[in-house]
Amino acid sequence: MNSRTKNRGPANNHVLRIENLDVIRSGKEILRDVNITVSKGEFVGIVGPNGSGKSTLLLSILGVLKAQNGNIEIYGYQPMSRQLYEKIGWVSQAAANMPNEIRITVRELVQLGTVKLSNMFFESDKKGRQERVNNAIKMVGLEDVEDENIGRLSGGQRQRAVIARALATEAELILLDEPLVGIDRESRNYLLKLLDELCHNEGKTIIMVSHDLTAIRQTAHRMIFLEETIRYDGPTENFPDLEGLADLRGIEPVHKNLDTHDHNHSMEEE
Repeated sequence: MNSRTKNRGPANNHVLRIENLDVIRSGKEILRDVNITVSKGEFVGIVGPNGSGKSTLLLSILGVLKAQNGNIEIYGYQPMSRQLYEKIGWVSQAAANMPNEIRITVRELVQLGTVKLSNMFFESDKKGRQERVNNAIKMVGLEDVEDENIGRLSGGQRQRAVIARALATEAELILLDEPLVGIDRESRNYLLKLLDELCHNEGKTIIMVSHDLTAIRQTAHRMIFLEETIRYDGPTENFPDLEGLADLRGIEPVHKNLDTHDHNHSMEEE
């Protein structure tokens, strides 16, 4: 990654700053000239068609993928910097797809979010860790099943448990990749309300990738339409309708063209 700035720590209210980002995977350009700035407390929904680069963008923010060009700063630091440890919570697409046979309870899973190298072999701050676990479980509404095995929970409950694990780290920035996949309507609505409350009541910053355009429009403060590069970035209420999206993507109305062609053809026959 070509970095024009050194790690310097946060100097303003910006949680994330991405400048001129290009990412190539398997010889193909997936992201091109992506520029995004996210402020504290924002709920940003990222949408786009399959293969548009949404997951690639999240993995680049996490530092898992390296960019060919551009710069990414999180709280003023480069991805993977030690200063970012415990500041970022990550919920992947497959996070809740655990085998039904797994023998780990909700509480045990959430406790994993409090494990770090500095306390792995010591009992330091045990009370503080337990409070973080209790608060995280309460925030996602799983107190009644905290001692149940993850394998016995519904898809929505599993997803909430995984989010609780991220919350137990006291992460300030939470990245979610398709968290609505495989959960029912009631669970989806509960999860979206939870994420909104985490922004408003807990000051969390959330970036969520989803194919569920309707859900994102009902929840996110801001929407980004990504297809290799950014086609739209702005308030949710100004997000384009279907016709506007087609224009952004350069998709022409096929039926209109057919109607025009048929009309011209009949005129020629006359």
